[in-house]
Amino acid sequence: MFQRLFHTHNDYTLAVLRVILGIVFFAHGVQKALGWFGGPGFNGTINFFQQAGIPAPLAVLAIAAEFLGGLGLLVGLLARLAALGIITNMVVAILMVHSQVGFFMNWSGNQKGEGFEFHLLAIAVGLAVLVKGAGALSIDRLLAHSAPPVTADSGSVARSRESGHRAS
Repeated sequence: MFQRLFHTHNDYTLAVLRVILGIVFFAHGVQKALGWFGGPGFNGTINFFQQAGIPAPLAVLAIAAEFLGGLGLLVGLLARLAALGIITNMVVAILMVHSQVGFFMNWSGNQKGEGFEFHLLAIAVGLAVLVKGAGALSIDRLLAHSAPPVTADSGSVARSRESGHRAS
């Protein structure tokens, strides 16, 4: 499990995608969690979500996915988990809000809100990180290389040690 979660290749393109997604969602997360950059802060965000019919525990998860997930993506720690949280946020945002507005962002101010094109891009980048891992320059990569390799025979060796027998 450890290897599957942290394993990644020394891929710089993936690292760039991960860091950019991390910057975007960390910025959105600190707006929601801390009120930075003109954001509503934690209580304001919880109230907004509750007025939209989203229970407070789910609002907390959404804030955590953006704030902690964005931070995790920036440093490459638990990048797959962070990407999954952000993908989930984006899918929920599309289904609950943005699909009713349409595809396009509200560049000219003529729509009732924002479309879902940004969300699709975030999902696509998140999927790349979810499938391939954090890439180069990541804590996940360091952790994966510091752990002993897992082989098909590792389980039988561990069971033999526990029972006091030698593995054949």
